[in-house]
Amino acid sequence: MRRRTSLFLTLLAFALFATIAAWRAQQPVLLTPQLVTDRVVIPAPLLVALHGGDRFLTANLETMRLSATGMDDRGVDTGYLVRTQREVARLNACHEDNYYLANGLLTWGGAVDEGNEVLRAAVECRFWDEFPPFFYGINLSFFQRNNEEAARVLEIGAARSTQNGAAMLKLAVMLRAEQFADERLALNYLTQQRDSSADPKLKDMLDKRVIRLQGLIDLRAAQRKYQAEHGPLLDLQLLVDRAIVAELPTDPLRLGYELRDGHVELKKLKIAGLEEQP
Repeated sequence: MRRRTSLFLTLLAFALFATIAAWRAQQPVLLTPQLVTDRVVIPAPLLVALHGGDRFLTANLETMRLSATGMDDRGVDTGYLVRTQREVARLNACHEDNYYLANGLLTWGGAVDEGNEVLRAAVECRFWDEFPPFFYGINLSFFQRNNEEAARVLEIGAARSTQNGAAMLKLAVMLRAEQFADERLALNYLTQQRDSSADPKLKDMLDKRVIRLQGLIDLRAAQRKYQAEHGPLLDLQLLVDRAIVAELPTDPLRLGYELRDGHVELKKLKIAGLEEQP
């Protein structure tokens, strides 16, 4: 009797299990995407040990891995890239792909300090390469408003360059000139740099900036004279109409001048989405 009862209960339990399993198998499966966080990044010393002691091979493999896994259809996993690229920089600060990725995905993706950290290591390691100083200098000026340090780094890049040295020196000079609160002091600085340059290409580039800045100074002087006689200046053409100046100065860069908040300013090349950066 006990055996029959046990067998009956066993068969009942199995039938119940089979029924539930069959019902569950017919239910629709809802997959909810889950954002992967806190991905594991192996420290550089352990990576070297896992790859037989070759840190250069390890850096190559890690860079390939992070370039393949650091970005998907949901976007860039910035935290993972920051941690991984730091380890790659520890393995081989000279790694070219690593500093390119750091500049494009980290610095210009919002992790400015972390991307610049990788670039700074590349500047020191790749003593022959002009591009890490160029990227780092631009980032220092654009994101961190550190024009003096940016100019110093760009000068390092200019010294390494065989073709772009004049352009980078020009950028360095212009960044330093922007730090002068008085436009006449800035003009004196630019003129001095132009006249002392032995590079014809750089001299020509700076000459255009000198002419442009001189035009700004002349327009501001004309604005002061106009406003003393006629009140607020609403249009630059009024300076010509009122015979304050014979004609508006020609900008050799073909950008020109404009009234902005009641002041004559240099027009700047505007790139959508970037000129509003804080």
